[in-house]
Amino acid sequence: MTSETLHFENARKAQQLFDNDPKNLRHLKETLGVDATARDGWIKLEGEPADVEKAQEVFRALEYQHENGNRPRLREFLKAIETVKDNGSEALNSLQNQRITTSPRKPHVLPKTVGQSKYVAAITGHDVTLGVGPAGTGKTYLAMAKAVSALAKGEVNRIILTRPAVEAGEALGFLPGDLREKLSPYLRPLHDALMDMMPAEEIERHMERETIEIAPLAYMRGRTLNNAFVILDEAQNSTSEQMFMFLTRLGFNSKAVITGDATQVDLPSSKQSGLVEAMDILRETDGIAVVEFSRKDVVRHPLVQKIIEAYEARRNHG
Repeated sequence: MTSETLHFENARKAQQLFDNDPKNLRHLKETLGVDATARDGWIKLEGEPADVEKAQEVFRALEYQHENGNRPRLREFLKAIETVKDNGSEALNSLQNQRITTSPRKPHVLPKTVGQSKYVAAITGHDVTLGVGPAGTGKTYLAMAKAVSALAKGEVNRIILTRPAVEAGEALGFLPGDLREKLSPYLRPLHDALMDMMPAEEIERHMERETIEIAPLAYMRGRTLNNAFVILDEAQNSTSEQMFMFLTRLGFNSKAVITGDATQVDLPSSKQSGLVEAMDILRETDGIAVVEFSRKDVVRHPLVQKIIEAYEARRNHG
């Protein structure tokens, strides 16, 4: 047995690393076998030497997030523990080296799991990346962060965000209102993600200049997308024809990220999902990456991961 004491600037900072709830420290004991005691501006760790070292890395990683404007919440605390347990300290440290800067006025965006880290690396190293997995794994959010970062650095001239406009059996033609009103329910998640990464006035300015464009997938037909970072979200609801159309829009100095959940297809049974087909056809194609997330990459409320596990178990036995 060994013990190490970590010292911080003040008690508040120390407490924020475990979301201000001493009960959360029990997760260290349950997962890593390390007892943690917090007092004033320090946290004492007791356990086997290798386990204590892992616990130290958890707090170092959380402190790094805190110092870069990302106050750790319970989900970050749990994900850090899980990552160091399953993949070791080096994997946890590597996440800190992939921070994405979107705006001087917004916190850096960091991958929180090994799967997310692989996804960010794939987007960096490939012109086309398919990110496939359950809800809450950060597929769209991280793609958006990479797009905003690329625009800020001048690597691309514009961002194009698109989704299939037919979901859960609803066609735009049968919805009330003008085009902007009709599109709002489908495109709102993309706009919400942007709000986390850029000040509202900056988003509005880019939208007016059309350096950021949010449009339904059907509007991509006939276009050539040069010098652009293009994100196709909810791609499981694209047809084979739509997916082929989208992939062949890509022009010079452009990057495309395609995201979706192959288990949540809302297309009629007679239609094949373009995402599912593309995964099969393009998996071995040079320049294209296919990254599949698992429930371990879910970074929403801890219950979401349990819900996904329960549904997977039922489907597998159904």
